[in-house]
Amino acid sequence: MNNVKLKTNLKRICILLLVLFPITNLLCKATLTKINVDVERTKRKIIAQENKNESLTMKVNELKSLANIQTIIENEGLKYDCSNIKVVALLNK
Repeated sequence: MNNVKLKTNLKRICILLLVLFPITNLLCKATLTKINVDVERTKRKIIAQENKNESLTMKVNELKSLANIQTIIENEGLKYDCSNIKVVALLNK
């Protein structure tokens, strides 16, 4: 009697596993695909932001160039006084 119940329960477990395995496999693959798509989307956003940062850095460097400052000073009728400029440098540790 116990042997028959054990075999019946074992068959049910095997059938359940045979049914659930493809479903869980499919769900796992779908989740992995979604995560990969999200990763690629995030990579594209990072690259776009890096390009924007590089562009802004170039614009800042252009604006702070001495030639540009002198041109603006001349156009505005101002005087360029080098003694007011302080240079602060960071030391790498």
